[in-house]
Amino acid sequence: MQIILKTERLTLRKFTLQDAGFMLELLNSPLWIKFIGDRNVKTLEEAEIYLQNGILKNYETLGYGFYLVQENISDKAIGMCGFVKRDELPAPDLGFAFLPEYISLGFGSEIAAATLEFGKNSLQLEKICAIVNPENQASNALLKKLGFQFQNKIPFGEKKDLLNYYEI
Repeated sequence: MQIILKTERLTLRKFTLQDAGFMLELLNSPLWIKFIGDRNVKTLEEAEIYLQNGILKNYETLGYGFYLVQENISDKAIGMCGFVKRDELPAPDLGFAFLPEYISLGFGSEIAAATLEFGKNSLQLEKICAIVNPENQASNALLKKLGFQFQNKIPFGEKKDLLNYYEI
């Protein structure tokens, strides 16, 4: 288990295939489906494939990716945070998601700020962007709190949904 960073309450570490159960739960949580979209991952095996073909592959090809967020007190997996390079965007994209019971407790702000510093200092990312559903008020507010500047709305994904596009 490779730890990326620690904050007062949280640890950011690389995902492993053993995290498939958590990934399955996160991908099927109501807010993920509402704001990010249904990834059609319904079994543990599909969650393992999702990890292998996406997150774990990005560690090898990009040297970074999304990381698992766990609470220090319990070591419980509560969310994910990190970067992904999307062909449609000009810079690595900061993303984060948490299980519903861990939203609005300051965890997103705490780990996203630390992850942003990691991206700038350790990964040497000069520009970082973020995309978010305009209806997701909490994520839009968090990006602004982190210092991201709203640029415009951009069509994104298969359905070309209009998303808020930010840069820092």
